[in-house]
Amino acid sequence: MKRLVLASTFLGLPFAAAAEPEAYVLDSSHSQIVFHYDHLGFSTGYGMFSGFEGDIMFDQEDPANSSVEVSFPVRSMLTGWEARFEHFMSDDFFGASDDEMVTFTSTGIEVTGENTALITGDLTLNGVTKEVVLDAVLNQAGTHPMENKPWAGFSATTTLVRSDFELGMFAPYVSDEIEVELSVEAMKADAETDS
Repeated sequence: MKRLVLASTFLGLPFAAAAEPEAYVLDSSHSQIVFHYDHLGFSTGYGMFSGFEGDIMFDQEDPANSSVEVSFPVRSMLTGWEARFEHFMSDDFFGASDDEMVTFTSTGIEVTGENTALITGDLTLNGVTKEVVLDAVLNQAGTHPMENKPWAGFSATTTLVRSDFELGMFAPYVSDEIEVELSVEAMKADAETDS
């Protein structure tokens, strides 16, 4: 029976039974976080983070013993329009320095079905740390046809409230709630990086 376990930002991985946690890493080229929000009722705005990295320790026998850590620069945000990006990085919102990071650290995993799990973790955004829960679904797991190693892909969703992170400018006209969607792939770490 497949069991879903956390892989990332916010994440789940099923593999053969293991005696102890094993190391997995995110595939940065195929992992994205997309967010969207209502803009004055006229349109839906979108943004994305991509190319980020993360470390996972996965325990098949005891999913609660698994863990994940992910981090990426705030300024790696993609909006599709430079003026909007600069607005988001201004003091109206982030006022982000070049080295300011978004981080997620898992604190618990509740397996809810063969291919689903609720993943709880601490999200630090704009210098504020809040607990968030990711609703994760396993897409596929197995041997990667080109890499010939264990691989998994999954999706997850959550809702963030901007004002919780002191980013509530223009709410409620620009929606305070931000819908977040994740699509992530992860691979078993090479032996030399398992320590």
